[in-house]
Amino acid sequence: MSDPDWSLYRAFLAVLTEGSLSAAARTLGLTQPTLGRQIAELERVLGAALFTRSPQGLKPTDAALDLAPHAQAMAGAATAMLRAASSAGDSARGVVRLTASEIIGAEVLPLLLAAYRPRHPGVVVELSLDNQQQDLLRGAADIAVRMVRPSQDALVARRLGDTHLGLYAHRRYVEAEGRPETLDALERHAVVGFDRETPFLRSLVQRLPLARHGFAFRADSDLAQLAAIRAGFGIGFVQHGVARRDPDLLPICPGQIDLALEVWLVMHEDLRATPRMRTTFDHLAEGLGAFLATSQP
Repeated sequence: MSDPDWSLYRAFLAVLTEGSLSAAARTLGLTQPTLGRQIAELERVLGAALFTRSPQGLKPTDAALDLAPHAQAMAGAATAMLRAASSAGDSARGVVRLTASEIIGAEVLPLLLAAYRPRHPGVVVELSLDNQQQDLLRGAADIAVRMVRPSQDALVARRLGDTHLGLYAHRRYVEAEGRPETLDALERHAVVGFDRETPFLRSLVQRLPLARHGFAFRADSDLAQLAAIRAGFGIGFVQHGVARRDPDLLPICPGQIDLALEVWLVMHEDLRATPRMRTTFDHLAEGLGAFLATSQP
């Protein structure tokens, strides 16, 4: 077997992600016939069919699914190489890719990064919002803000503290529907919650007189839930540090329930000597620590 060109794997990943040749071609800036030839060449070199046609588009074969994690690792390594090549000299410059949960990434990090920018204008920030843990060892990101303790070796991890969550509702909702005084009273209110259950959420509902069927608004996106709460739809969980920035978000049943999540700042140990990584990591550690101080019960 000859060694396929990286561009063939890139074409494969695009089709796998988009589900059709036309959509993948638009993503890569190629013509559909060119992309089709690249997929055919990769199938020829590998000696296996990668896609079959279906009414929903191109369906990956078992061979494609086996190949996918390896191609994704190659893509991560390629983008990490580009980020590494973007810096030069001893100054903090180049690209830093961050990953964080939806709420931390959208509600907390932008303020911290805005303060970082004037000090290090040569650093370009890429921010990926994902409640799932991206693999730093494969180059998916350089620095991660995680809500669980990292388990991989070869990572520099600093525990910054805990962020606490409580129940909140917008002032408009409280004025229209009243404010429940007990957790049992939540059954008579519109509650904002999740759609698909996870182990963490399962442990949460065990502490509340609620279940998924009792939620008036369901979304798996934390940002969508927060938007619904801010819109006055109902009552839901918000990090105290986020809620306290908005005087119209009122605490519900304060002191009756408290959820806490650990907050860790993580990067690959090989990156800590790189100026742009070191300065970004230290700045985020300081800023997130200050935020967590406002997120206590």
